[in-house]
Amino acid sequence: MLSANASGANNQSTARFAALTAWLEALAPQHELKIETLRAASHDASFRRYFRLDTRTGTVVAMDAPPPHEDCRPFVHVRGLLSNAGINVPTILAQDISQGFLLLSDLGPRTYYQAIEAGLDDAALQRIYREALNALARMQHAATTDLPHYDEARLLEELALFPDWYIARHCKATLSADEVNALQNAFHLLARDNAAQPSVFVHRDFHSPNLMLCDGDRFGTNPGIIDFQDALRGPLTYDLASLVMDARTTWEESQQLDWAIRYWEQARATGLPVPTDFAEFHRAYEWMGLQRNLRILGVFARLSHRDGKHDYLNHMPRVNAYIRQVVGRYSVFRPLLRLFDRLDNRRVSVRYTF
Repeated sequence: MLSANASGANNQSTARFAALTAWLEALAPQHELKIETLRAASHDASFRRYFRLDTRTGTVVAMDAPPPHEDCRPFVHVRGLLSNAGINVPTILAQDISQGFLLLSDLGPRTYYQAIEAGLDDAALQRIYREALNALARMQHAATTDLPHYDEARLLEELALFPDWYIARHCKATLSADEVNALQNAFHLLARDNAAQPSVFVHRDFHSPNLMLCDGDRFGTNPGIIDFQDALRGPLTYDLASLVMDARTTWEESQQLDWAIRYWEQARATGLPVPTDFAEFHRAYEWMGLQRNLRILGVFARLSHRDGKHDYLNHMPRVNAYIRQVVGRYSVFRPLLRLFDRLDNRRVSVRYTF
């Protein structure tokens, strides 16, 4: 049976953990599972939890997505869309949708984020990110059958997290009437502009924690892509903004620009509907990144103050910096820049804008 340490590390209730163990034990003969090796693999911002365990020939991953909080069916559906597009995603070895259990092939022990944190030389970093950009362009050709539309209404709804959770709850600030008006004007401008982009397959969290570093033939082509169950049909630049303005990694503007150009060139080569003018594309990508990062500040604040997941606060300064990078560049967002100056206790300074 499993150790108390394994159970505690994954914060599972005794009943839930026992149900997962019993399910895996029933599968053990067919898949040659070594149940005693079950251990934490990772967890995310939702109720899902992941475990890794050994087999006779390697390792596999068990997903625990407890109903009614989670639903495995979108994962199964989206995995099929991505697999059909030639993307390296986990194979489903066994499933029990009613209980919320999946047994998956393992795409490797390290994410891009873990590899970056451990230290990569520049040549290795550039190689794996070029592979991610190539995978992104291929992924955007995937079918979007039965995926919800990431439309203007949904984009606006998500932006509401920023004033509700970041400004009011986290910063404990109250907006003036002028600030409320300026914020809403910015929100509508962003949502309208982003929704006008061509629609493609959108992963929604195409960033370093969800890209597996696949070294060797055993794990398939690099990168392996996970955590795709929330996929939508939406703006072309969304996943590029997720990758390049990653909330967990800091990249200088010159590096961001280099990867944006490389993606744009790859997208054009594969027939994706990107603008022929890179400047037009880059502006749309930056505005998409602004929308995403405003939402993320709200999400991280909610995860901390509502759910007690305070580690997400560590990433807020980086997200704030990505936001400032964009609002400081475009004069239409100057009121938003002034709001951030006030929230951050900064003196308002003069900046050059486009």
